[in-house]
Amino acid sequence: MADPDPDRVLVPSLGRPGEDEALAYALESFPDAEIVLLAVVTPLESPLSEGGVLERDDDRFEEARETAKTRLASVAADSSERVRIETVEGRPGTVVPRYASDEAVDHVVMYGHGTNTSGLVRRFLGRDVATTVVERTDEPVTVLG
Repeated sequence: MADPDPDRVLVPSLGRPGEDEALAYALESFPDAEIVLLAVVTPLESPLSEGGVLERDDDRFEEARETAKTRLASVAADSSERVRIETVEGRPGTVVPRYASDEAVDHVVMYGHGTNTSGLVRRFLGRDVATTVVERTDEPVTVLG
């Protein structure tokens, strides 16, 4: 049974539209929880990356962190003391469930990335990230979208 009052809520940040909604939902729905805004940097060899054009010493980690900070400032600057920003590299469907398990997260809130993509895009990318996270995460997952 899901914890109605989680202590730590994970909100993945992949740099896609709709993620502001997930962060706002987590802040409003879980007013006493610490929110972890997880900026995920996709590996260069991944099909979701920029095509391997960038070098390994690129600024993607800092850019992901800045995107997460901007997202936080636009959604709820007054709640920033409750939000911790972390940055990880990996495929979102793998690193989000692993982070949730390893870091004692009680709940995951995310936007339903890819749920409105075409069949061709889905076939290229595999499946949408939200479905993969739901299937691989032991903790409750709220998918918005």
